[in-house]
Amino acid sequence: MRIAMAAPEMAPLAKVGGLGDVLGALPAALEKLGHEVSVVLPFYRQVAQNETVPIRPTVHVVTVPIGTRKVWARVHRATLPDSGVEVYLIDCPEYYDRPEIYGTGGRDYKDNAERFVFLCRAAVELWRLLELSPDVIHVHDWPTGLIPVYVAEMYRPRYGCFDRTVTVLTIHNLAYQGQFWHWDMVLTGLDWQLFHWQKLEFQGHLNFLKAAIVYADGITTVSRTYAREILTPEYGHGLDAVLRSRADRLWGIINGVDYRIWNPATDPHIPCRYGPETVREGKRACKAALQQELGLEVRADRPLIAQIGRLDPQKGWDLVQSVAEQLLERGVQYVALGTGQTQYEQWLRALACEHPGQVAALIRFDEPMAHRIEAGADMFLMPSRFEPCGLNQLYSLKYGTVPIVRAVGGLADTVTDTTDETLANGTATGFVFREYEPEALLAAVDRALRCYRDAACWWQIVRNGMIQDWSWERTAREYERVYEELRRVRADQATVVSTET
Repeated sequence: MRIAMAAPEMAPLAKVGGLGDVLGALPAALEKLGHEVSVVLPFYRQVAQNETVPIRPTVHVVTVPIGTRKVWARVHRATLPDSGVEVYLIDCPEYYDRPEIYGTGGRDYKDNAERFVFLCRAAVELWRLLELSPDVIHVHDWPTGLIPVYVAEMYRPRYGCFDRTVTVLTIHNLAYQGQFWHWDMVLTGLDWQLFHWQKLEFQGHLNFLKAAIVYADGITTVSRTYAREILTPEYGHGLDAVLRSRADRLWGIINGVDYRIWNPATDPHIPCRYGPETVREGKRACKAALQQELGLEVRADRPLIAQIGRLDPQKGWDLVQSVAEQLLERGVQYVALGTGQTQYEQWLRALACEHPGQVAALIRFDEPMAHRIEAGADMFLMPSRFEPCGLNQLYSLKYGTVPIVRAVGGLADTVTDTTDETLANGTATGFVFREYEPEALLAAVDRALRCYRDAACWWQIVRNGMIQDWSWERTAREYERVYEELRRVRADQATVVSTET
């Protein structure tokens, strides 16, 4: 198949979170299955400044109307490393030559509606200009959410292109929807008749993600449990009714891990490489090196608990804050890495000051350090309020760092709780709790600490996790099946229309 993707992030060119990691791996995994894959991405300042991927100019220019004016962009080209995946870069400095991708100082850019309307329209116009005729157009999250609308409402009827193309939306996090002032509808060039509750309007606003949910031929999200959760008011963020109306075209597919990057047997960022057979010696060395680097007391018998991620209520930092002193009274060491809300940054800094040698707070984005933490820690906390997929628990499994997670979204799908039964059948990989309560989190940590003191129990769980396969090849094959199903449905519909005609 010829697969054209559009996204606001793509590692290693431009990344804020897990979405960037997905786009850095999924296209290459699909290409390995024999498909022709390309990606459209904005030419951000970070892309221009990257030193790992060469950027090549092209002769192409795209011009699209934005409201009452026309805006144009040059198109550059790159190739995703270790693949033949072509990346088309939309170079419009007024929109993308900025310090960050979505905003600065914790605030979104005020013109994000305009910036991503332009990305959506420019992507479709570029595919038309290149005469690409993709079998599948696959868009990711709200910044590319208007693409299925443009394909269905403008480019098929006006230009007669994309007649056999199916559109697929992947929801990486339903909480972020791209909801804007209703007058931003003028920027889109779409008919105002589409601005109503069954199409683009949501609570009086223009909603990019709702538009994609309504118009895409198929919808995927990043775990089976999350696909069920978002159909409920608790996790649907107001769009549960819209999603229920499309439930027959909704699939949950767990993200994969790029084991070329996240693998303790080959990781260049860690002081001692190891695999399932050498994990005891390897983790002992990595733990001691991490303790020394972070100024923690260098003791093998102290359980080291880690937490990495965005400092946001979604990730359960308030739960950890409420039990932190009790955790430390149990004799554990604690390291946290991440940036985000000021209240959590200040709390972590204060906690580290109050408990020198026992707590390390790293308020920054530091990819190599994340690798060293995964290799050196004994346990990894992910007590999320909700978690569409989660990647750190998958990294932790591979690195023999036992995850302690709440049973939501992808965490529920990827971590098997340790019980007498799962220990006996060899499937236990971590510790799981259900209620979003401090007591439930503490109880899960206490179970993990009891097992930690039983070497036979602990190393069995560690090895169970390390031999799990969460590779991108498995994930890519699931996407391939979804694409094929949607193409079959579209072909059947085309046959019916032809017969009726």
